[in-house]
Amino acid sequence: MAQPRPAESTSSEPTPGRAQELARAFELFSRTSAQLAGSYRALEDRVAELSAELAAVRDERMRQLAEKERIANRLQHLLEVLPGGVVVVDGAGTVVEGNPAALVLLGEALVGRRWQEVIESAISPEAVSAGEITLRNGRRISVSRRPLDPEPGQIVLLLDVTDQHSLREMLNRNQRLSLMGEMVASLAHQLRTPLSSALLYSSQLALPDITPAARARFVERIVGRLRHLEGMVNEMLQFAHGGGFDTADVSIQDVVNDLHKTLEPQLQRAGADLQVHNRMPGASLHGSREALHSALLNLATNALQACAHSPRLRLEIDRDGPDFIELMLSDNGPGIPEHLREKVFTPFFTTRADGTGLGLPVVRAIVLAHGGDLWMRSSDAGTTFGLRLPTRAAVTLASGASDARARIFPSDPHAQAARNERTAP
Repeated sequence: MAQPRPAESTSSEPTPGRAQELARAFELFSRTSAQLAGSYRALEDRVAELSAELAAVRDERMRQLAEKERIANRLQHLLEVLPGGVVVVDGAGTVVEGNPAALVLLGEALVGRRWQEVIESAISPEAVSAGEITLRNGRRISVSRRPLDPEPGQIVLLLDVTDQHSLREMLNRNQRLSLMGEMVASLAHQLRTPLSSALLYSSQLALPDITPAARARFVERIVGRLRHLEGMVNEMLQFAHGGGFDTADVSIQDVVNDLHKTLEPQLQRAGADLQVHNRMPGASLHGSREALHSALLNLATNALQACAHSPRLRLEIDRDGPDFIELMLSDNGPGIPEHLREKVFTPFFTTRADGTGLGLPVVRAIVLAHGGDLWMRSSDAGTTFGLRLPTRAAVTLASGASDARARIFPSDPHAQAARNERTAP
């Protein structure tokens, strides 16, 4: 009889090896899930921190922007109420902004125009003098410039100094008149001496037996005394007026020619020589030909009187920087004593019995009225006076991004240093 077959097992329970694998997989999944959850929470925390920082930065930027707006509004208000004119010029020389005061001073639209065209159309021909300009409307303004850092360009500041200029001129005139009033008594005998001489010579003309030669000699002396009187009166009048004169374009060579022509008789009588070295024969300036001639003639006459024997005068004309020329008159006299050098420009100070003491003050007044300056150097080998004057080309307000000079016509710094060295004691 056949034996029954054993029944097959139908159990689904995992084997021990598979259960371990499932347990490890579940454990790995749990760890990974925990890491992901931790990372997510860290990410959420970081996002929250960044959001807070961003909000703080945004709030700070909004605060700064509001502050800048307030400052901008304040500056705009200041520009509008400033009594002085402010003009902003870009690197190409074009006006990009101008406040109301600038519009009032210059009397025309500014924005979009070239600054050089604006200022040239606004100033009068004889406009520039010692850092100030006169407008066609009669107002006098001071002009200064500053670079528009860090941008290319410049800021031009315009200040109306009409009233200050008038007061300054009135004060200077009153001071001069006061000085003249104090010195009238001392000048009376200086005027009386040549007048008495002229009267004495005139009385000789009435003598019945006077010869033609003597008559001619007396006439010459009378004319000389009268001319001396005229020169003294002219010096006093020029000093009283502060060197005022009518202006025009003046050729430096014409002034030199006038000087040589007028000085020729004095040079011949003194056996003197005048050498002229003009290194700028084509130079010109805006001023008075007569006044400049008078200034040089005054200096030359003083030099001839200071030289006792064989006077030798030397007039040199050369450039001093890009905008100035210098006229230097030297002599071979004994020089000015050191203790008198600071007094020679003092009104009414003189070492000559027949002098007025107004010659050099008048020369200085003429030079200053031309926007220049006067210097002196003296030693026992002679004396040199220098007249530093702006050229005609300099009487224009130049525009340019690289020009940040404070004055209208500054001199070259190397020339300034050289001039300081010349005038040093």
